[in-house]
Amino acid sequence: MQSLNRVELIGHLGHDPSLKVLNPNTSVATLHLATSESYLDSKNEWQKSTQWHTLILWNRQAETAVKILRKGTLMYVEGKLQTRSYLIENGEKRNVTEIQVERFIALDAKKKDTAQV
Repeated sequence: MQSLNRVELIGHLGHDPSLKVLNPNTSVATLHLATSESYLDSKNEWQKSTQWHTLILWNRQAETAVKILRKGTLMYVEGKLQTRSYLIENGEKRNVTEIQVERFIALDAKKKDTAQV
């Protein structure tokens, strides 16, 4: 049986994207996207819960994101989850889960056109 690893999100960017050039043919951008939902708690009061998602964009998508996206931009993202591990200075292992972006659309009404990549 085939498996499926698919993520779709709509949220706001937490900061301006920045680009890292790893070599002449490879660039990467890391973005942080906030998604929020409201719910009624046990006291029947509205609460807001925000989740932060780390987005990874490569090459042309990364370069486009740096040009058109800004902190607060509302965007739609499609991609897949990826978990990786790394060691910090003291040798402790850290795990991170990121979204490898396959497609994004800037939904910000301030833009003349909606940008789609």
